[in-house]
Amino acid sequence: MINIFDQIISLKPMQVTDWLRQQVANALNEDIGSGDLSAKLIAKKQQASASVICREPAIMCGQTWFNEVFAQLDKRVNVTWLVEEGEQIKANTQLCHLHGPARSLLTGERTALNFLQSLMGTATAANRYATELAAHGKTKLLDTRKTLPGMRLAQKYAVRVGGGVNHRIGLYDAILIKENHIMAAGSLASAVQKAKEKFPNTFIEAEVESLAELAIALDLPLDRIMLDNFSLSDIHQAVALAQGKIPLEVSGNVTFDQLASLAETGVDFISTGAITKHLYAIDLSMRFEWENTHA
Repeated sequence: MINIFDQIISLKPMQVTDWLRQQVANALNEDIGSGDLSAKLIAKKQQASASVICREPAIMCGQTWFNEVFAQLDKRVNVTWLVEEGEQIKANTQLCHLHGPARSLLTGERTALNFLQSLMGTATAANRYATELAAHGKTKLLDTRKTLPGMRLAQKYAVRVGGGVNHRIGLYDAILIKENHIMAAGSLASAVQKAKEKFPNTFIEAEVESLAELAIALDLPLDRIMLDNFSLSDIHQAVALAQGKIPLEVSGNVTFDQLASLAETGVDFISTGAITKHLYAIDLSMRFEWENTHA
């Protein structure tokens, strides 16, 4: 599977890529438009300091997006991080300290916090699921394409920070053969053959809906098989039938409460859209301190 995350999956300070720079620019334009009217009430020379506080337990994620907001607005703004990307944060922890022109701090506050609260929320959800799976076996957590519009790469990065594994990024980097593809091709075997002929070096996965379909899929040159909405009993049988020949993925309305029993079947992966589409934004606040520079 093509991996375009090489430049962003490190927990070290990330390189600001073109797509990330544009994503931040779009978000700023959405909020500021023709200008921040409220900020103009503040004197140009007014300086201020600010601190971002995390009000609940969370996984730190999104520092580069936060930094880029202020880098685009005003390079005089200095951001100093007090925690590391990927770190587990306790409630009421100070995440970073900012200093610079008050107008710029106020203008960038909401956009910067929107990125941070969303990516921390995604990473925290992924960490909760991945930790539960790890406690009951070797099953890995996969994300899906059910991401917020415009936030695909950012959320998939956050899943990695939280301890999950990325599924395909989009429709362009891997093939997932589903029911409609099979019907159009005439059979699963035919669909796989066409995929191999057209895209010989591409990751290919097939979705099956029964043990009978699984038996057919196990004889095909696939990289992974998805068990769609299988019962727990059938998943146990599927793992026994596969005998480790091809990695198996469980998908379809997976809830947190099911994770332990699913992991104990020995299945290789569990995918869920809940960690990205059911976004719970982390509670953050920015506290300001004003300097005596009103001229």
